[in-house]
This record gives sequence, C-alpha cells and structure tokens, in this order.
Amino acid sequence: MARIWKLLKSAPPTALFGLIVIVAYILIAIFGPILTPYGESEIVGTQFIPRGEQGFILGTDNLGRDMLTRLIYGARNTIGIAFVTTCLAFLIGGVLGLMATTLGGWVDQLLGRLVDVLMAIPILIFALLILTITGTSVPVLILVIAVLDSTRVFRLARAVSMNIVVLDFVEAARLRGEGTSWIITREILPNALPPLVAEFGLRFCFVFLFISALSFLGLGIQPPTADWGSMVRDNATLITYGEITPLMPAAAIALLTVGVNFVVDWFLHKTSGIRDDK
Repeated sequence: MARIWKLLKSAPPTALFGLIVIVAYILIAIFGPILTPYGESEIVGTQFIPRGEQGFILGTDNLGRDMLTRLIYGARNTIGIAFVTTCLAFLIGGVLGLMATTLGGWVDQLLGRLVDVLMAIPILIFALLILTITGTSVPVLILVIAVLDSTRVFRLARAVSMNIVVLDFVEAARLRGEGTSWIITREILPNALPPLVAEFGLRFCFVFLFISALSFLGLGIQPPTADWGSMVRDNATLITYGEITPLMPAAAIALLTVGVNFVVDWFLHKTSGIRDDK
C-alpha cells in the first residue's frame, strides 16, 4: 500500500485526473442500480421532458425514460462489454503473436498472411457485414469485434517479441530443453508486458468507441438495453432545438477516453526508463 501511495504521489496531474475518472466510472458501473431511482427501461414520463423539470435532472428520452438512469446503466453495459471484448482480443492476438515469433517458420508465415488479409479490409465495413449476417446479440458482438481487433494486438505482440526472442536468455532456455509454453510465459511475456499493457488501454478506448459507433448505426447493443451510442441516436433530434441532452452520452464517452489515455501515457513514461528533470 505504501508503494502504491508513493507511486500516486509521483504521478503528474493528468495521470491523477485519469485515475480519478476511471475509478469513478468503475464505481458508477458497479453500483448503478443503487444510484438510479428507476429501472433501466422504465417509462417514467412523457417524451422529451426538459432538463430539471418534474424532478428529472437530465430530462427524459424519446420514449419517456429517465436520461440520467439510462446514462448510468449505459456505463455498465458499454464499459463492461468493451472490457470483456478487449480482454478476449488480447487473449487471441497476444497468444498467436507470441506463438508466431517463438515457433517461426510456416506458423509465422501462415498467421502473418491471415492477419494481413483481415487488416486489408476496413474494420467498420467488415464488422457491419458480419453483424448483418450473424445478428447483433451481445456474445456475437463481443466475438466479432474481439477477432477483428486481435489483428492489431497480434502485430504488436509479434513486433515486440521479435526483439526478445533473439536474446541470449531465450536461447539459453531453448538449449536447456524448455518447451514453447515455458519460453513464452517465463521468458518472453514478462519482458513484453509493458508495451502490451499500454496497448490494452488504447485498444480498450478503440473498442469502447467502436461499440458506441455500431450502436449509433443500429448494429451494436440492441434496445431496450441502455447504451451511450444508441442514446445519442435516439435523442439526436433535440440538437435541432438547441438542447444539449443528446451530447451527454457523447461527453461521457469522450471523458473516459481522455482519462484512459492520460493513464496510458503515464504508464508508458514510467516503463520507458526516462527520468523526469528535477
């Protein structure tokens, strides 16, 4: 605990701001049902009640649901699905990238060419095509985005591990007769972890924004489940009348993205070995 406190004291203001934002979002996502007076899809009034009227802090949406409640539940759904998707993408891409470098030969060539083909297709168009065919249930959404995003993770894991696999301690492990899994988990992965952890934060932001974009287009998280992307779409007509309520979900998306990027920048600086000038 003392070490964590010392680390936080040395963090720049931007990193502290990012950490506060991330912790706040996590707490809101966990305790969402306690913080909200209404149900996620409960109709509590007429449509488009203005902010601050009839006890609704952010007003109501196009169906008469409380916008504040939907915003809080949207944090649970959007962030939760994005986190699971990012973890799955790193599991797929990271394992395959490390295996490609360690095994080399035809395995590396086969996986590399497959990833090149997938990356040659624009990811949004590819996702829209697949989701239109397979449907938009949450498990399918997670699997499709994770597979498509794992190509970027594969490229990074392979590039980082290529500089490690040729070092002496890896060669020594091979000469000792260690297996592939041992070399990957004990020798390569610990040394490749800092850039992969930093990339996890960036990938999470990308997946988070990508899910919101798909929901805005109608192929992401489906109603009545609350989602920030679909909330912007459902209430976009209010912008015509000078009402900023539809921008609240967009602001929530932007704030979390900025917070995560601040923390990732700090982590990269700490792990790079560069010292701050005193």
